[in-house]
Amino acid sequence: MTENGNREQGQPSAERALSLAELLGADAEQTPWLRNLQTRKVVQASPVQQASIPHVLAGRDVLVQSQTGSGKTYAYLLPILQRLRADLKQPQAAVIVPTRELAMQVFRELQMLLEGSELRAEALAGGADLQRQVEKLRLHPQIVVGTPGRLVELISKRKLRMHDVKMIVVDEADQLLKQGFQKDVEQIIKSTLRERQLLFFSATLGKEVRAMADRSMREPQLIEVEAASKTVAQLQQFVIYVDERDKIDALRRLTHALTPKAALLFVNDTHEIGEIVAKLQYVGLSVAAIYADQGKQERADVMRRFREGKLLLLVSTDVAARGLDFPDVDLVVNYDLPDTEEHYVHRVGRTARMGRSGTAVSLATDYQRKAVERYGRRLSAEISERVLLRGQLLAPRSRRGKS
Repeated sequence: MTENGNREQGQPSAERALSLAELLGADAEQTPWLRNLQTRKVVQASPVQQASIPHVLAGRDVLVQSQTGSGKTYAYLLPILQRLRADLKQPQAAVIVPTRELAMQVFRELQMLLEGSELRAEALAGGADLQRQVEKLRLHPQIVVGTPGRLVELISKRKLRMHDVKMIVVDEADQLLKQGFQKDVEQIIKSTLRERQLLFFSATLGKEVRAMADRSMREPQLIEVEAASKTVAQLQQFVIYVDERDKIDALRRLTHALTPKAALLFVNDTHEIGEIVAKLQYVGLSVAAIYADQGKQERADVMRRFREGKLLLLVSTDVAARGLDFPDVDLVVNYDLPDTEEHYVHRVGRTARMGRSGTAVSLATDYQRKAVERYGRRLSAEISERVLLRGQLLAPRSRRGKS
């Protein structure tokens, strides 16, 4: 945060949560994006939306710390859409994200929101055909979403005009900097006029993110929404103590007991993924994996099948899954106990999205009991021990009367 920045805790009002229409000052029936959200039963604002939207509408720079699954994408998209001019056939807003997958995810949300609107959006991500993206820019989108390298490339070739871009979103700012995109992001920002508005959204606000905010922003509004411990404390969190050799069978029994719609399985070592997937397929589970050095086409195919419900389980590491959003995931399993509390929070935060119910289960060995207890204490979260018995997930016999 800059010295002149303002701080605001992004907690919901004690009186009542506002609707998105109230926050935007718009008619829900006459505004396409609000009408389209109503069809998905999204009406009330989440804490991050309630804290951020008024400042974005007012044209202020904002620096927002918000956990995965808190509704941050709509927190910046909705007020931006409210301010775009359909009659101006040039990009007026740009969203910068760290990965192609996240770019396409945000773009899909934009397509849904803009259905029935005169506004256009385009995705400009690396890994896609450059000439085809240049042709799409000739359709005059008012908002673009893309990865840093591709955006810089299009700007340098003078194919993406930034003169009318008045709003720039830096989404997953911490990951953008960790992945070495700082110079690209700053180059994109400098390609716009000085009166542009900057919106930084990040799961964590480390020194690098704050330093970039100091260099780029003008008196930003700092918004911190729900500490990680409060976020994970709202989930159902369990641990099953099991020998390493029995984890595959425990996972098979767990999916039968909980019958999840879609489940994410986290492992620590990329090199073990292939063996784990093969063993899970052998016991009859529909499963595939994503990993960092996977081919783009294979990765896209796996995620499409998972989103379409053709796969029950998606296996991944923390790195490969960062920035991805799967709203229908109702079970997260730590096949390997994560190394840090931060990784634990990011993993379990991928279920129970936007108020939905969700469950997180860690498969831990007996010697990891102290680590599980430490996570629970530090995160102020109850991680209850469970056993698999007769096709059910139950409290251990000695505690059954108390749970």
